[in-house]
Amino acid sequence: MKSAEIREAFLRFFEEKGHTRVASSSLIPANDPTLLFTNAGMNQFKDCFLGLEKRAYTRAATSQKCVRAGGKHNDLDNVGYTARHHTFFEMLGNFSFGDYFKRDAINFAWEFLTGDKWLKLPKDKLWVTVYASDDEAFDIWTKEVGVPVERMVRIGDNKGAPYASDNFWAMGDTGPCGPCTEIFFDHGADIWGGPPGSPEEDGDRYIEIWNNVFMQFNRTADGVLHPLPAPSVDTGMGLERISAVLQHVHSNYEIDLFQNLLAAAASAIGCANDGAPSLKVVADHIRSCSFLIADGVLPSNEGRGYVLRRIIRRACRHGNKLGAKGSFFNGIVAALVAEMGDAFPELKQQQAHIERVLKTEEEQFAKTLEQGLKILEQDLENLQGKVIPGDVVFKLYDTYGFPMDLTGDIARERDLTLDEEGFEREMEEQRKRARASSSFGMDYNNLVKVDSDTRFLGYQGTSGSGKIVALFKAGVAVDTLAEGEEGVVVLDQTPFYGESGGQVGDSGYLESAGVRFDVRDTTKTGGAFLHHGVVSKGSLAVGTSVKADANAETRQATALNHSATHLLHAALRQILGDHVQQKGSLVDSQRLRFDFSHFEAIKPEQLRQLEDIVNAEIRRNTEVTTEETDIETAKAKGAMALFGEKYGERVRVLSMGNGFSVELCGGTHASRTGDIALFKITSEAGVAAGVRRIEAVSGAGALAYLNSAEEQVKEAAALVKGSRDNLLDKLTAVLERNRQLEKELEQFKAKAASAAGNDLAGSAVDVKGAKVLAARLDGLDGKALLAMVDQLKNKLGSAVILLGGEFDGKVVLVAGVTQDLTARLKAGDLMRQAAAAVGGKGGGRPDLAQGGGTDAGKLDEALALASGFAEQGL
Repeated sequence: MKSAEIREAFLRFFEEKGHTRVASSSLIPANDPTLLFTNAGMNQFKDCFLGLEKRAYTRAATSQKCVRAGGKHNDLDNVGYTARHHTFFEMLGNFSFGDYFKRDAINFAWEFLTGDKWLKLPKDKLWVTVYASDDEAFDIWTKEVGVPVERMVRIGDNKGAPYASDNFWAMGDTGPCGPCTEIFFDHGADIWGGPPGSPEEDGDRYIEIWNNVFMQFNRTADGVLHPLPAPSVDTGMGLERISAVLQHVHSNYEIDLFQNLLAAAASAIGCANDGAPSLKVVADHIRSCSFLIADGVLPSNEGRGYVLRRIIRRACRHGNKLGAKGSFFNGIVAALVAEMGDAFPELKQQQAHIERVLKTEEEQFAKTLEQGLKILEQDLENLQGKVIPGDVVFKLYDTYGFPMDLTGDIARERDLTLDEEGFEREMEEQRKRARASSSFGMDYNNLVKVDSDTRFLGYQGTSGSGKIVALFKAGVAVDTLAEGEEGVVVLDQTPFYGESGGQVGDSGYLESAGVRFDVRDTTKTGGAFLHHGVVSKGSLAVGTSVKADANAETRQATALNHSATHLLHAALRQILGDHVQQKGSLVDSQRLRFDFSHFEAIKPEQLRQLEDIVNAEIRRNTEVTTEETDIETAKAKGAMALFGEKYGERVRVLSMGNGFSVELCGGTHASRTGDIALFKITSEAGVAAGVRRIEAVSGAGALAYLNSAEEQVKEAAALVKGSRDNLLDKLTAVLERNRQLEKELEQFKAKAASAAGNDLAGSAVDVKGAKVLAARLDGLDGKALLAMVDQLKNKLGSAVILLGGEFDGKVVLVAGVTQDLTARLKAGDLMRQAAAAVGGKGGGRPDLAQGGGTDAGKLDEALALASGFAEQGL
């Protein structure tokens, strides 16, 4: 069976077993700061397992796209050199949310793997593991399914702690957890390796193909396991692994999917398709890079963008090792689209964008390599001995993407070696930082859990009534809240909007006879709305009915800004292109902020176009319409999903301008576009590599902004004794006069420096035949000191010069060494010592260097270093 056929068979099998087929979620986890990338099928269902979310189904099946290339879950360094490691892979999974448990999960897995209608794997080739104490699962396998005891393996705590086992899964240090049962395929005696749990288990003979996780317990902070009231099931089977089994090959890279990508990679590089590890790296990396870009990640120097950049550069390096000339990586995208575009339409939709991003990054990396080589040359120039230090090798790797082997090649050419142990120490420190920053750091038992959902009344207005179904104080459920106490109120229904989709939560008050609760903010957890605030009068009790009033004026201003954000999003795609994707937003009553993917600053004329388009839609005064439908129907209508949002099976489609903007959105909005009245962009800037930010105002806020700008123009005109009509002419004249004065000042400084240089030359001292001059000159900037050093070198002939002074609250230093002495003394070395003495940094060429610092009190001490430096080197 082909990979695509296996994927479809899996999903169809579980549909027949009553499961809902759920689309793969984005590689960017929705509302989950604990994960760098989606790395397992259960990620999108995490809130279901935690009891924070209820869906319309209790059984689900997915083929989830996953990336493991950064942070805690990182397979990057193994990719290309093993048979089964990938940065991108598909995880086939079936899930039960309090529905079926061990018996059905085990029987489903066995039927799909061995059934004549399905995969037809030989039963005698399958081995099974269970957690050592899970007798229930063991009995189901042996007594009901019929797996011989000799092919059953119990795996205990083999990771150094209680419940730390290959066969015990946990969401984190606390929270849902439980035993696993895994299914292994035996490739046969001609392949080296032993069964799971044996000393030879790392061999390739026995390969894990399916893992059933039984979420059976809740682990509290004291380490105690408490039975869950509704045990659940989370399973996973790697598509690439099962494809290798069914296609009778021993490496994932030999399956049909990868064979086509390897051929395309070899063609793009211009090398033989001979199974070289570097070719496998390229074929693997085109998948993770393309899918990440399609899901909105762009190369950058931090977070997800940094991991993407590393993967792209790793692919480029391996392509270069195979002889690639120029850009090649982007040329493989078309083959990937042909292979996987039907299953993942986002690849087809984003193909041109993906190719453009990859090409740009490849070209940038070529320049970065050149910069890295220059840095390496400088480090080698100052090298003491024959070994390049590990921190230098790591800096080149981490900052410039230099692989250690490339640095090693350069070192061998110069009869040098690398401090590989030092490099590995730096690498391990980086891994520790990555693991620490990406690990689950929350106690899942401290999350506010509400069993019931809140019905939202806010689309109809800002007032309503509801019954208190839960109260929380300091995160703990309570029956009452007394006067003066802060807490959280949960109602069965509410007009208050809970913060989501970039729109801030409502404020206002809840009231009943003699009681008032001031709502400062409203948030959501699962389907429940949490009203955060303080009891200002009386006391609240669970079961009490209250009147709920959200601040209507604030809500209306927020709604107008939210509607304007949708119009802006559509206008951006019209002006800049379909690659524009939302990267975040903030909408409140004062302004709107919209982050989106784009490569360059938006030109002033484009900003004007955006304003014109949005304001034209506002003047058309079309009705803002909403429709509730299922997610697939919404997507078929062209509705855009917003970045970072998680959608249920039923979604709200918001349309503006007769189809001008169609998005999935649960926020509150204007009734007609004309309600917005006016839209004005206030700023545009970059916030990260490939991400731009626009801030704007609308309605009364836009009018206030224009009035303020008008007042500023009047004040500026008054300052230059002009009017609004001749303000530009007046400002031009002022700026021209300033330029003339600055030019005259520079000429004066040059003359003063020349005179000072003549005076300073006479104070130089003789050190072993060379002149050494160190002097403090406060009030001169670096440019003036540089000119003075050049002048003094000409006057002194053979000299070492160090000048410094205070300028604008900082220490400025310049060092110079005449050419006849640079073989023994280097200005950069002197500068590093002097700058360090004043709490700063510096460096430069052997003949001229600059630096600075912050500790002016140590300046004289720094200048005194010049004589000793010259004495030691001459």
